[in-house]
Amino acid sequence: MWELVLKERGDAYRVMYALQIDDDIWVVHAFQKKSKKGVATPKAEIDLVRDRIKRLKAALA
Repeated sequence: MWELVLKERGDAYRVMYALQIDDDIWVVHAFQKKSKKGVATPKAEIDLVRDRIKRLKAALA
């Protein structure tokens, strides 16, 4: 899994994606980071990404 971090005018955005299949990259989740403390991605966002990856793998199998 890769994480792309974008900063725009003081706001931080994250695009988390996984599963490159041939030339396709499936975007799994994107969100605006709102926490003012630390740079870590919130656990709830990580759990959501993991769940979506699991469901996507099952659907593509």
